[in-house]
Amino acid sequence: MTIATISNFALQIIAQAEGAPASQPASGGSNFLMQFGPIILMVVAFYFLLIAPQRKKQKEHQKLLSELDSGDQVLLASGIFGEITNRKDDRFVVRIADGVKVEVAKNFVQTVIKKKGASDQK
Repeated sequence: MTIATISNFALQIIAQAEGAPASQPASGGSNFLMQFGPIILMVVAFYFLLIAPQRKKQKEHQKLLSELDSGDQVLLASGIFGEITNRKDDRFVVRIADGVKVEVAKNFVQTVIKKKGASDQK
């Protein structure tokens, strides 16, 4: 390093400390990253922390609904236990008591308690 470059560097530091603009402006790409980098990082973190896990959970629930069939015991979102007796395009017919059948939308099936034909192993 020569004395001229050292003195130029020192003058830039002093000018920045005093609030005056530096003699050589920063490059445009670096300035853009300094301004919008944190925002971009937050968007990426938001996607990986919130959106991606929710999409995965939604896909698993759709798979669960597609595998349901008559005879499966399910828990509805309302907290009612029942057994699927019939399957329609957009809903299930669920028996919740002897002689009591209700039609529920597919999305209200929360979880499967026991699949038809599954043995009770303890």
